[in-house]
Amino acid sequence: MATLPTDMLAIEISHPGGPEVLKPARRPVPSLTADSVLIAVEAAGVNRPDALQRQGAYAPPPGASDIPGLEVAGTIAAVGSQVRGLAVGDKVTALVAGGGYAQYCAAPAGSCLPWPDGYDAVRAAALPETFFTVWSNVFDRGRLQAGESFLVHGGTSGIGTVAIQLARAFGARVFATAGSPDKCDACRRLGAEIAVDYRKEDFVAVLKTATEGRGVDVILDMVGGDYVDRNYELAAVDGRIVQIAFLGGAKTMANFANLMQKRLVHTGSTLRPREAAFKTAIASSLADKVWPLLAAGSVAPVIDQVMPLEQAAEAHARLEADHVGKIVLTSG
Repeated sequence: MATLPTDMLAIEISHPGGPEVLKPARRPVPSLTADSVLIAVEAAGVNRPDALQRQGAYAPPPGASDIPGLEVAGTIAAVGSQVRGLAVGDKVTALVAGGGYAQYCAAPAGSCLPWPDGYDAVRAAALPETFFTVWSNVFDRGRLQAGESFLVHGGTSGIGTVAIQLARAFGARVFATAGSPDKCDACRRLGAEIAVDYRKEDFVAVLKTATEGRGVDVILDMVGGDYVDRNYELAAVDGRIVQIAFLGGAKTMANFANLMQKRLVHTGSTLRPREAAFKTAIASSLADKVWPLLAAGSVAPVIDQVMPLEQAAEAHARLEADHVGKIVLTSG
């Protein structure tokens, strides 16, 4: 094993604020716990929680790195004393609680997965945050089944592009909302039967018509705000609504009569602070049920843009502007 450096390039949040507060810095290479691995990072995904952390609105969980970045792909450079099944030199992608915007990143061994067959670092780095999130929320919490209907709000986000593909791959009837005709076209190309331009159409009316008044079985919502009440109106009897963000606000007024009369379940979750065993279980499900689909090309991450690590500020500006799919940083 090559001797590891003592320090590395990383991207710091100099103070809460806009994209410009992301600054290159020198940081110590992370140390390992007994059940973690050190990854020499080749690529790191950029996600909405990274921007929230940069703004001061989403602090890292206790013990996590303050360096942003929740997913990486690269080569294992060192392994902890209790790690089994992984070795120095393995190509892995990993879900992490922080530290991804750097040349080296420590990752729990249980959150590591091999690169799917045929994948490079960029495509592998675009997988963990969105695939872990979609699987745990749509299929575990939402219990989406083949033959049911599914709606994702924000269909061209990183989460949305994955949710459309996976729901379609597992036999659901898929709908999406998006904010322009071009984005609606992108949703349809990914497998959405109907994509509603929320700036021009009422998604409740459109999808009630499409389902002949029955409504939608599972709704994945990142918007919140007044979408909560509209989701209740659209949901089918025994429908499930899964909340994973509140881009439109965390407080609203809603008609809870719909919740009771339709026997709805409105649940929510955050993934980042969950315990390692929970994430290991998701990784196992993905390896079994989803990684073969990735290797076969049945589903794939949608890459919007690739930028060098040093351009993290520009990547965040792109994230908060107009994009489709994932933005990925590469580390030389």
